[in-house]
Formats: sequence, C-alpha cells, structure tokens
Amino acid sequence: MSARLLVEALRDPSSVRLWNAKAWNGVISAARAERLLATLAHRLDGADVPEPVARILADACLDAERDKQIALWEADRAMAVLAPLGIRVILLKGAAYAAAGLKAGEGRMIGDLDILVPRARMDEVEAALFGAGWEWVKPDPYDDAYYRQWMHELPPMIHRERDRMIDVHHTILPLTARRTPDAEALIVDAVELLGGLYVLSPEDRVCHAVAHMLADGDLAGGLRNLWDIKYLIEDIDNIFELKSRAALHGLSSHLNMARRLAAHIYEGSERPLSLREQLIRDRLLGRDGWGKESNKLLGLGFYIRSHWLRMPPLMLMRHLWTKWRKGHRPV
Repeated sequence: MSARLLVEALRDPSSVRLWNAKAWNGVISAARAERLLATLAHRLDGADVPEPVARILADACLDAERDKQIALWEADRAMAVLAPLGIRVILLKGAAYAAAGLKAGEGRMIGDLDILVPRARMDEVEAALFGAGWEWVKPDPYDDAYYRQWMHELPPMIHRERDRMIDVHHTILPLTARRTPDAEALIVDAVELLGGLYVLSPEDRVCHAVAHMLADGDLAGGLRNLWDIKYLIEDIDNIFELKSRAALHGLSSHLNMARRLAAHIYEGSERPLSLREQLIRDRLLGRDGWGKESNKLLGLGFYIRSHWLRMPPLMLMRHLWTKWRKGHRPV
C-alpha cells in the first residue's frame, strides 16, 4: 500500500494534503527503499507538508546533491586516467543523467560510477584504473572468472583512498543474455558533454534503462528505474527513431512494455495490462507500511527469472548451485 501512495504522490503532489502520520511514515519508508525520497522531495516542492516531513525531504535533497557532486568528481577522476589513452569515458545511469542535466537526474541518488568503454580495450582500462588506486571488490576466483567470461562488465572495483566504486561496462547486458545490444553502436553514437565526458545518445539512454529494468535484473528498485524511463522518453524528439534504435538492440518488446507500465503507474492510464505486466506491476508496488517487500514469493520468482534471462538453463543450474554452496542466498 505504501508504494501505491508513493506513486500517487509522484503522479499528483496535491494528493498528499489529506495524509495522516501513518500514510507519511509508509510513503517515506517506501521512497527510501526505492531510492526515490529526494525525487519525491522535488515533486512536493512548495506543497503543504508537515514540518517533520519537510525536514526529512530537505535532508534527502542535500544527500542527493552530495551524491551528485561525488559522482561527477569520480567521473572526472576516471576521465583523467583514461583520456591520455584516447579512451572515451561514457557515463551510464545516474551519473550520466546528472552530468547531462536531465530531468531523470533530479533528486536521483547515485551509488557506483558506471562507465562504458570498448571491449577491445578493457585490459588497458583495467590496468590504468588499477595503477590509479582502484582495486578489486570481489577477490573470489569464481566470481572473478564469471565476470570476465560471461558478464557485460569487469568485476567491481573500489578506490582504496576515496572508497568509491566503479563498474566498467563493455556492453549493457550480460554476454549470455537472450538479447544482444549493439555495443559498438552505443559507443559510436555517444554524445560529448562540455568538459570531455560522454553520455549515450537520448535513444540509447532509454534502451539502456529499459534493458536494465526488464531484460536483466529482478526488478528490485524498479519504481526508480521506471521513473527514469518515463522522463528519458520525454526527452525523445522522434518516437519512431527510438523504436528503430530499440529494434537495433533487440529491445522492442521491452520498450513497449516499459512505456505501457510507465503510463499505467505514473500517468494513470487505464489501458489493460497483460498478465506478465500485471505481475511486474505487483512486484513494483509490493511494499508494506514499513517499506519492506510484501510478497516474498513474488520477489523470489523474479529473482529466479532474472537469472533465467541471463543465461541458458544448464549454465544457470551450475551457477546457482555454485553460489548456493558458497553460501549465497537471495534476499
């Protein structure tokens, strides 16, 4: 219920005027869990909210602004390392939205720095970052080998002094995934920003967000991702060009689904959803008054689905068995 109220507030800020303390507690908990609290604060700017709530929202905005500045500094540090090699630093996700000044970046909490570089130059990038103070987060030999052979990125790295993580991608979906986006096109058509950093083209930003939400993960934090998609699509001048780009990356069905879900959840569209879309909607909105997942079985189902999307059945069985023996359990 709390996630539904959160969506209602994002859709129509005036809806909060009659909320009681219980409703506010639930929405704040859900917004924190979905990393949407600062976004909610921006949406409610100027609204009449209780003083304790106003303080919480103001603090969230300060935290988001701090995250933004840290992320941009980390991007600058990565560029300082890789630019001498002639390698573009193409920002992905939150750092890209912040650097480009996009609406999707407004109030967005930013964790790791995600960048995209050519796969053929991954060894150079790895060596340069390692020499500049980054080191491995995952020392486990199985995880290291798995990332290098099958994933779309290097194993995560963290800077030994600044304690900030960087994820170095060479494409946007695992190599074993059923969809194979055109990584070369992503890189070639990236857009340069003032200062020398790059971001994906507007169409590719949408495709990446759609792939990340619907073709890869278990939809944890999906309300945040869908909010990004809503505003990234609004930045598109030509929807037919977006559809063409999605087709190039093998993401047409995912784009269509994301557009329907965004319209349903954030715009109140009454267009009927498919059974699959209804399950995704229930997963996205499944938080109780404490901000916790209210349907663990559904969450487990999407966790299994996320692995099913990433790899063929036999590989999946070996991988899950190996992780189970090592003590990993889905949350």
